[in-house]
Amino acid sequence: MSDIHKEAVLRLEGISKNLGGRLILNSVSLSINKGELKVIIGPSGAGKSTLLQCVNCLIMPDSGNIYLEGARLDQAGKGALRVFRQQVGMIFQDFNLFDHLSAIDNVAIALQKVRGMSKSDSRRRALVELERVGLESRAALYPAELSGGQKQRVAFARALAMDPNVILLDEPTSALDPELVGEVLSVIRDLARGGMTMLMATHQMDFARALANEILFMEKGQIIESGEPEKLLEPGAGTRTYDFCSRLAMEVKGREEKAG
Repeated sequence: MSDIHKEAVLRLEGISKNLGGRLILNSVSLSINKGELKVIIGPSGAGKSTLLQCVNCLIMPDSGNIYLEGARLDQAGKGALRVFRQQVGMIFQDFNLFDHLSAIDNVAIALQKVRGMSKSDSRRRALVELERVGLESRAALYPAELSGGQKQRVAFARALAMDPNVILLDEPTSALDPELVGEVLSVIRDLARGGMTMLMATHQMDFARALANEILFMEKGQIIESGEPEKLLEPGAGTRTYDFCSRLAMEVKGREEKAG
């Protein structure tokens, strides 16, 4: 992570969003440099998922600007949005795979539809990306035949096949059984070490502490605190982030003791 080139890949400026008459995002601004992994944490309802969906314009912001590689996105332009989404990959909580397609075809389909690649070329590239996430032996299987962790790794392969400049990750392990979380975090760890630029909402605090360049703490639609993990999470730091993570750890411990 020490070799990061300080060069803004993605920048948000004053992103706001109302949903159902409630202000979900209140003028959120942030930037991510090339090769950085930034982690968004905060309580449920803080606006984390809405922010990520606004970044990719799956939910259109009410106001604010989005810049990719220094160029402002024309949020009203369908062509501009299509190109932008090719460059900004998205990993969802619930995988969003096509049930009627095998793993390899789930990865290949966007290459055919968006990039205009031939079926044979797209399947070759898809196999490369499935191998990258350790699933080449599962290429012919359908989502119903895969575990949750394997489905999420297919989703990673699909995003990586588009050669994105940045990947957005919306709680990528929240839908997984605890024993499957590690295999997905391992993929993210490898991508981070390989210099992929990522913005990730998560409650996996040990992972964030070890790998994040910066933690962004969200509450009530705003980033109220940000900084390096070792500073925000230092015992006795008195930060909102430390208080939240301590309470989260206690809740996890309580659940484990009950289960035991």
